[in-house]
Amino acid sequence: MTRTAVSRVPTGPGESRRGLVLIGVAIILTGLNLRTAVNSVGPVLEEIERGLGLSSGMAGLVTSLPVLCFAVLGFAGPPLSARYRDSHVLAGALLTMAAGLVLRALAGSFWLFLVGTVLAMTGGALGNVLLPSLVKRYFPDRTGLLVGAYSTALSVGGSVAAVATQPIADAVGVNGWRWALGIWAVLALVAAIPWLAVPARAGVSRATHATVRMRGLVHSRTAVALAVFFGLQATQAYVIVGWSAQYLRDSGLSAATAGLLLGINTIVAIPLNAVVPALTVDPRRQRPLLYVFMACYVAGWMGLWLAPLTAPWLWMVLLGLGLGTFAMVLTLIGLRARTPETVAALSTVTQGWGYLIAGVGPLLVGVLRGVTGGYTGMFVLVLAGVVAMSVLGWFVTRPRYVDDEVDRSVPGWSSADRCADVLEAAGAEPPVCAHVRQTDGGSPRG
Repeated sequence: MTRTAVSRVPTGPGESRRGLVLIGVAIILTGLNLRTAVNSVGPVLEEIERGLGLSSGMAGLVTSLPVLCFAVLGFAGPPLSARYRDSHVLAGALLTMAAGLVLRALAGSFWLFLVGTVLAMTGGALGNVLLPSLVKRYFPDRTGLLVGAYSTALSVGGSVAAVATQPIADAVGVNGWRWALGIWAVLALVAAIPWLAVPARAGVSRATHATVRMRGLVHSRTAVALAVFFGLQATQAYVIVGWSAQYLRDSGLSAATAGLLLGINTIVAIPLNAVVPALTVDPRRQRPLLYVFMACYVAGWMGLWLAPLTAPWLWMVLLGLGLGTFAMVLTLIGLRARTPETVAALSTVTQGWGYLIAGVGPLLVGVLRGVTGGYTGMFVLVLAGVVAMSVLGWFVTRPRYVDDEVDRSVPGWSSADRCADVLEAAGAEPPVCAHVRQTDGGSPRG
C-alpha cells in the first residue's frame, strides 16, 4: 500500500475564515449523506420486493450490496485523491450518488435497481475514506471537534432516513417507495455544492511515498483478529439495518412503527460515537466495555426473537448499545500499530476485508428466510457472531502491536525511522507524520 503524506502549510487570510468555514460545512453536509442511501432501504424493503418482484434471496442481495460497495469502492479513494483534488473527488462522488438514488427510484427491473444502488453508494464509500484525512489537513487543531461533528451528522442522517422513509412512502401512496428512496438525492446535491466552491489550495508541498506491504499483516494474529472482528460487528449492524424493520413488520407492527424503532436504534449510536473512543484508550476498560456490548447484543437479539411485541423499543435500544463495538474497533486499530503508515495499512485491511465479510450476512439472512420461511436462521447467525466476537475480542484487546508480530515473521518489513517528522498528535490518535523531500509552489490536488 502506498500512502502519501502532505505537509501542512499556513493558510492565507481568506482561507483561515471563509474558506475553512466552507470546507467545514461541506464536511458536515457530506457526513449527513454517508448512510442515507443504506438506511432508507430497510423500512420499505417489502414494497421494493413487491414492486420489483424480488425473491428473498434477491432482497438479501439488495441489503448486502451497500456493504460490499463500501469494501470495494472505498479502495478507490486513495488513488483518486492522489490524482485529483479531494474537493472534486467528493463533489463527483456526491453527484454520482444523487444520480444513483434517482436511478434506483425509477428502476423497473432488479438489475437496474442494483446498478442504481452501486452508484448511490459511491458518496458513502469515498466519504468514509476521505473525510478523516480532510479533517486532519484543514483542521489540525480541531480534529476532535470536526470528527465529532461529521460523525454526529452521519448518525443524524442515517436516523432521519430510517424514520422518515416509510412516512414519505405512505404520504405519496401508490409507488410511494420510489419517492421515499429518491428524495435523498436532493440532500446529496446540496452537499456537492460547497465542494465545487472550494478553491484550489496554493502552497501545498509534495512528499515522498512511504510504503507498507499489506500482505505482511497476514502474519499478525492481531491484524487477522481485528479484520474478522470488524467484519462480524459490521454484520450485526447491517443485519439490523437491512432486516430488523421487515422482521418487526412481519411480527405484527406497522411499517411506520418499525421504521421508527430502526431510527431509535440508529440514534443511540450518536452519544456512543463520542464516548466509546475515550473509554477504549484505557487498557483496563477495554475488556469490561467489550463484554458489556456483547451482553447488550445477546439481550437485544433474544428479546426480538422471543418477545418481539413485548418491548421492541427496549430490544432495539440494547442492540444500538451493542453497536458501540464499531467505535471501539476503530479506536483499537489506532492503538494496535506503532506508526501512521502501519495504522493506515491496518485500517485498510481491517475495513476492506471486514466489509467483505459483513456483506455475506444480510445476503445469507435473505437466503435462509427464503428457504425456511422464517427468521430463525437470522437469529442463529447473529448470535453465533456474538460468540465469535467475544472470543476474538479477547485477542484484539491484548496490548500488542501488529508491527512487532509481523517483524518476527517478516524481517525488515517495517523500519524504526518511518515516523521522523511528527506534524500533530490529537488526543488518543496516533501522530500524523510526513517525510518531506521537496516543496513547490503549489499542488494539482489543492
